[in-house]
Order: sequence, then structure tokens, then C-alpha cells
Amino acid sequence: MNQPSTSGSDKRLVLVVTCAASFLFPFMGSSVNVALPSIGADLDMTAVQLTWVATAFLLTSTLLLMPFGRVGDTKGRKQVLMAGAATYAVGSALAGLAPTGAALIAARAVQGSGGAMFATTALAILSSVYGPGERGKALGINAACLYSGMSCGPAVGGIVTQWLGWRALFLMNIPLALALLLAAHLKLPASRPSAPDAPFDWKGLGAYALFLLGVMYGISLLPEARGYFVFGVGLAGLALLLRVERDTPHPLVDIGLFRSNLQFAMSNVAALLNYSATFAAGFLLSLYLQLVVGLPPRTAGLTLVAMPIVQALVSPLAGRLSDRMEPRVLASIGMGLTAVALLTMSRLNAETGVWHVAPALMLLGLGVGLFSSPNTNAVMTSVQPGKYGLAAATLATMRQAGMVLSMAVATLVISAKVGDVGVAAAPVADFVEAVQLTFVIFAIACLAGILASLSRGRIHESDGGNAGSG
Repeated sequence: MNQPSTSGSDKRLVLVVTCAASFLFPFMGSSVNVALPSIGADLDMTAVQLTWVATAFLLTSTLLLMPFGRVGDTKGRKQVLMAGAATYAVGSALAGLAPTGAALIAARAVQGSGGAMFATTALAILSSVYGPGERGKALGINAACLYSGMSCGPAVGGIVTQWLGWRALFLMNIPLALALLLAAHLKLPASRPSAPDAPFDWKGLGAYALFLLGVMYGISLLPEARGYFVFGVGLAGLALLLRVERDTPHPLVDIGLFRSNLQFAMSNVAALLNYSATFAAGFLLSLYLQLVVGLPPRTAGLTLVAMPIVQALVSPLAGRLSDRMEPRVLASIGMGLTAVALLTMSRLNAETGVWHVAPALMLLGLGVGLFSSPNTNAVMTSVQPGKYGLAAATLATMRQAGMVLSMAVATLVISAKVGDVGVAAAPVADFVEAVQLTFVIFAIACLAGILASLSRGRIHESDGGNAGSG
């Protein structure tokens, strides 16, 4: 696919629409975290069941990111983004009207499928109109919008939950999704498919689904015996995926890109580890601030804003710097700061409170802000324009998979330390111990991420900025 020539004003319109998509996706996730105790009390859900309110959304979107990224490259990214906005609106309506916990979890899966459509295409569309030398700046602004969604989510979620109830959180997403649909229809340029007649890789999708669902769901079931069995099925799915994709002319997952492109491979590994280490922090701290410290949802939400606000401020600067200096330097520094913040959070106990949490959240926001947009710039610059959809989908899959792993670790530790009891009935001492252990595990993952980040190649050493053409 040739990169289209786009005027400055058209580029800004594309930036606005893709930023709106990047805002909406995390807004929903972060606002729901604050509402979880209220949802649990209203629908009589246990602490472990509540994790599935977040995990169902993440697991579904993770599964579908790669397929929709491939469809966007071959059939048209604008159409996929618009379909995602419509599906997201339907899922929001179903979630807002859900009568039971099971119905809510199912509705979150519908939301996740819609989110996968516009999450994977928005970044590819943006990268297709901003070339090397200016892409980092655009991606930094996009990341700032993503973190602004995270910033607004806890504050708005806390206020709405306290005054209007948790159902209003989902229903308010309907007009936002419809506005995105209209803006995409009016303002996004029609994309030129790279291979409109290419067959879809259904065998690859089956193997990919078996791998991803098996591994992710299996981890969430540990240490039960069936968890090991399901995890083993997932590993068998990985072996099948490698075999199927090796012989497919139009593979869903381009395994060869990981083998031949060190920049692409290590940047994605670093993203996986970073999100695995950081995503569940909001979930854990929301419960900690409300169940241990005793804060109301509104105050807890406002406290959680500290992290994404710093991310939103730092990301544009980090993205702009990554156009001039190596992303691996910025990203590795960010990963190191993230590890320090997580170790600080592992010191939380029943006596510490909001004045201990807020500075740690700000440091975490600084670390993730320095990591995210330079790492994204490295991924998108490492491939040719015809594979932007694949690159964006792969990066988004790593991000979502990291989120699922993060929630799985949190679920596993909570289940082991607290047990499957009502969220309000969990012993405070046991819950605090679970929080401390989880943050220690996350810090270790982050230290491993530093090694992955440092081991990637350079992106500014070749003409055109493409270190690995894939």
C-alpha cells in the first residue's frame, strides 16, 4: 500500500478523529474500575467475578485485534473503524441495561469486539498520513489523548457512579461512540486496500484463538488443575499457529516479521511487559482506596487521575524527542522509573493512605509516559506502509495481552490470598498482602522489560527512518 499524499489540514482532521478513538477506548476501561465495588454490591458479584468485568473486555479485544488489523489492511481501515464504533455503541447499551453479572460480562465482550475494530485501525490510519520525522510527534499527541481518556475516566466514573449509578457509565458511551462514527464517516479519507482480493486466513484465526484464549484463560484459572490443562491447550495452539502461518501466503500473523526485524520484535516484547506490569495498578488501587482507606468512589477516582494526567503531559514531549533520539533510550528510562514506582506501591499497608498513593502514581505516570510513545514510534517506523495495519494490530495485541496478563496475575494473587468471597467481605489484612505481592511481581516484570527495550536496534540509522523494513 502506497502512503497517500495528505495536506496539512487533512492530516490534522485525521489526527483529531484518531485521537477521539484513542480517547474513548481507555475512558471506558478506567471509569469502570472505579465502579467495580458498586457493581459488585448491586449484582452480588465476588471479587474474582468482578475481575471478569474488566477481563472480558480485554480478552475479546485482544483476540480480535489481529484479525481486524488484517481486514483493515486488505479491505479498508476506515470501514473497519466505523463498524467498530457502531458495535461499541451496541455493547455499551447492553452493558448499561444488564440485569445480572453474567449479562454484564457478556456485554463487555461485545464492547471489546467494537473496541478492537477502532483501536487497531486508528493507529494505522494515523501512521499512514504522518511520515518519519513527524510521526513521533503525532503519535505522542495520540498517546496524550489515550492517557486523557484514562485521566477523565476515574474522575468522571467516580462522580457518575456516586450520583447517577454505575449503569450511567455505560449508557453515556453510546453518544460518544455514535459521534466517533459520524466523524469518521465525514472526516477520514477512504483508504486504498493493499490486497482487496486476498483470502482471509481462517485456519490461522482458529489456531490464534486457540492459543490466545487457552493461554489467557488458563492463567486466570491457576492454580486449579484445569488451569494447567487449559494453558497446555493454549501452548498446543501456539505450535499449530506457527505451523499454519509458515505455509500460508497471506498469514493472519506474520511470524517472519518477528524473526527478521529485531526492532519490531523487541519493541513489541517491551510493550507486552510494560502493560503486564502496569495495567492492573488502577484496578488494585481502586479497591485499596475504597475498601482499605475508606474513600468514596468520587475521591478514589480523583486520586487515580494522578497517573494518567502525568502520562498525558509527558507523552507528546517523549514522542517528539523520539523523532530525534533513539526510542530505546527514552523507553528504557521510562521502564526503569516504572519499576521504581511499582516497588514503592508494594509498600502499601492498612496505615498508608492517599498521600502515599498519589506520588507513586505520578512517578508511574512519568515512567509509562516516557516509554509509550517512543516505543510506538519504534514499532510503526520499523515496517513499510503496507504493513501499518499489521504493526498497529500487533502492538495493540501486545498491549491488550499485557492488560489481560496483568489482570490474570492480580486475579490469581487475590484468589490465593483472599479467596472467592464477596468484595466487601474480604479481610483487610489478606487483601493488603495480595496487593503488596502483586506489585512486587509487576516490578520484576518491568525489570525484564528494560532488557527487552535495550536490546532493540536503532531506528534513525537508515534512510527514510525504517530500521527494519519487514
